[in-house]
Amino acid sequence: MRSLGRSIREQAKTERANFRQAFRAVAARNAHGKLIGIEAQGLAAESVAGELFQHYGYTSAPLPGAEYIVIPVGGNSNHAVVVASEDARYRITLKDGEVAIYSDEGDHVHLKRGRVIEVETETLLVKAGTKVRFETPLIESTGKIHAESDIQSDAEVIDQVRSMQADRDIYNEHQHGNSPAPTQQQ
Repeated sequence: MRSLGRSIREQAKTERANFRQAFRAVAARNAHGKLIGIEAQGLAAESVAGELFQHYGYTSAPLPGAEYIVIPVGGNSNHAVVVASEDARYRITLKDGEVAIYSDEGDHVHLKRGRVIEVETETLLVKAGTKVRFETPLIESTGKIHAESDIQSDAEVIDQVRSMQADRDIYNEHQHGNSPAPTQQQ
């Protein structure tokens, strides 16, 4: 029995020796199409070509120098897939439990502790065919707000002095000398 067990172990060891395991590689370039093809530098400066597999709904094109985890399908490096990519050069610092999407240009969406979502970029463009709705009691801005069309409110419009309705009340009651109040009320 012992010799049978030893024989099986030796045969398994021989088979594993001919089967390429997953390995790390460094990105060289991408080929863009329906699938993102990659060229990378593997162990001992070997050139590796393959496909960048990504989760549904997410896509990225790592820059040269990014690191990959490469799995040779069937143990053969001629059919390699990248199942993870990383580029610590641009990664933002996170606390435990936080999540972020980031780019090499410094843009990021950061889901922070305390239920805060931080978006940082130069220009944020939201395209919505019907409308954008914020369900919140307060929207703040540290800069100007510019609208290319009408601004409507179902409630008061207030500046640092008074409400627009207070201005209407003042206008509607004002008089010039003994003249009557305006007949066209606001």
